[in-house]
Amino acid sequence: MEAVAEGLWGLADEFEKKGEIGKAVKCLEAICQSHASFLPIVEVKTRLRIATILLRHSHNVNHAKSHLERSQLLLNSIPSCFDLKCRTYSLLSQCYHLVGAIPPQKQILYKALHLTSAAAPDVSAKLWCCNFNSQLANALIIEGDYQNSISTLESGYVSATQICYPELQMFFVASILHVRLLMQWDDQTANEVERALQRCNQVWETMPSDRRAHCMGLLFYNELLHIFYRLRVSDYKNAVKHVDKLDAAMKQDSKSRGQLTRFTTTTTTSAGNDSLEPTYFGNAKRALQDKLFLAPPPINGEWLPKSAVYALVDLMIIIFGRPKGNFKECDKRIQSGIHIIKEELIKLGITDDVREVDLQHSAIWMAGVYLMLLMQFLENKVAVELTRSEFLEAQEALMQMKNWFIRFPTILQACESIIEMLRGQYSHSVGCYNEAAFHYVEAAKITESKSMQIMCQAYAAISYFCIGDAESSSQALDLIGPVYRMKDSFVGVREEASILFAYGLLLMKQQDLQEARNRLAKGLQIAHVQMGNLQLVSQYLTILGNLALALHDTGQAREILRSSLTLAKKLGDIPTQIWVLSVLTGLFQQLGERGNQMENDEYRRKKFDELQSRLADTRSSIYHIELIDKVKLQVQQFHEIDMKRTIADESMRVNLDIPESVGLSTPMPVPSSSRLVDLDTGRRVQGERT
Repeated sequence: MEAVAEGLWGLADEFEKKGEIGKAVKCLEAICQSHASFLPIVEVKTRLRIATILLRHSHNVNHAKSHLERSQLLLNSIPSCFDLKCRTYSLLSQCYHLVGAIPPQKQILYKALHLTSAAAPDVSAKLWCCNFNSQLANALIIEGDYQNSISTLESGYVSATQICYPELQMFFVASILHVRLLMQWDDQTANEVERALQRCNQVWETMPSDRRAHCMGLLFYNELLHIFYRLRVSDYKNAVKHVDKLDAAMKQDSKSRGQLTRFTTTTTTSAGNDSLEPTYFGNAKRALQDKLFLAPPPINGEWLPKSAVYALVDLMIIIFGRPKGNFKECDKRIQSGIHIIKEELIKLGITDDVREVDLQHSAIWMAGVYLMLLMQFLENKVAVELTRSEFLEAQEALMQMKNWFIRFPTILQACESIIEMLRGQYSHSVGCYNEAAFHYVEAAKITESKSMQIMCQAYAAISYFCIGDAESSSQALDLIGPVYRMKDSFVGVREEASILFAYGLLLMKQQDLQEARNRLAKGLQIAHVQMGNLQLVSQYLTILGNLALALHDTGQAREILRSSLTLAKKLGDIPTQIWVLSVLTGLFQQLGERGNQMENDEYRRKKFDELQSRLADTRSSIYHIELIDKVKLQVQQFHEIDMKRTIADESMRVNLDIPESVGLSTPMPVPSSSRLVDLDTGRRVQGERT
């Protein structure tokens, strides 16, 4: 009978190679359903093969799970077969993960770890121990048990060390950094994050260079984690070298991809040699050249698919290029990233009419990855377009964000506050200050990020300042006072920069000009030295130039304002240009330079008319009222997807803490002029108030 089984296995292999998956499964199920007596081990291998095919080529997870559960029962009566048992436990764990059954997944993994601990401490047992610890750590993360997850990853690291496997050691220390950095970081764990980062550096450097060259997945993983760390501590300048390294690696990998397409893996497709991929890296069914493996067999997993990693690299380049005004490169990367993501969404079955409730359970995690990335690209597109006063383009991108959120409200739950913040930004940009303040306050209420709460309160305060009446000024003071008093507790410089600017405006309203100058000068230093944000520097210079003029320091005022105008022109920032030109007009008037005053004011009126024309088109758009309306986003709740919601919430809990970029206009002593100030990394524009 074994010959019959081997014949059917071979026939199934042929059908699978031809893509005839149904026929392949029928060949194998013929063995399981036969009235003839096959040895239990033959049935186990067959069911394992069926489950592998189903997981590789379909979404029929429950069918695969049933075969694996039957295999497990059969294996209980067999004293040996260590490898078959491990393979069954690993695949069954993945099935439980895909259907969201975390308790039984943990149970089967604990059983698997007990099996490996009782086995001879050879390389095979240690490798399987690494596999099971990696899957268990992820299950614990889903439950929010981060500390035990780290302990489990440490156990995996010990096993990798015992067999002197540096690639696996790097996998586990990077995973520990991932948990500490993106899921567990707070004031109490900052030191642990730093130690985890240094540990990654040490392990990576101990790997021979020839072995590092073959670990592209680990390279991207490690470098991106370093970038996220630098972003969290607002160390933008040191983050750039990691971004450049990733961009170079991505380009090199793309060049060599043609060679990889001709490479075929030596792993066979027989019932005993299938490569197992822990599903927390995504239920990926892609060719070898489309994968960035994090670890060797029997893990072979990915953090993210290569397409998602490439999109993430594009996103990093945008985030660091946009504040410097590299809009041409940003446009290219935004277009590239969105194209990649939409292609992947289509592969997951997400077309125009698909909503959250329609998703296959096994597709939720990967859909969430791509949808969150898409929202990041659209957010940056809004930023770029508002900076360039392309309000209609910004409208379109923001409406896309809103529509995606309405269709996938659970997966994109973390984006709700970002959308509200951007609605505030848009409203402020077109002079709707009441509406802007409303949306900023709502964003601060929704978000769980203390950083974003602080910055949205600062933005709302400036919107209230722009309204200009006594009640609004009082509301601004109520917002900015408490936040300023806690500024010394901020982790990064973004919050400090926003608060210093808003507090500087408050001091100006109180006519404490010298103290305002001191605070704003400190903010300028942060913007220039620590953030490297040219647009923010330009706007800080403009307000400082205005203060110098108010303090009758005309020489410094002229120098500062010329520098600010140069930067604003480089960035194509029309509102800031108008603001600078307005202050320069006042300077020339004070100095009695009639010719310069007339020439300058003529150019200011030209730019003002250009901006007003754009604003008129914007306000006549069908989306304008919808975006500024003082109404929160309304979404339909789908009670039948509570299980999906649980999985999505956990998988999307990772917060990359991408720097938000909001800029705001401010009232100034010079009459009838634009007052535009970016408080972060460049997303702000506003027409002149008349």
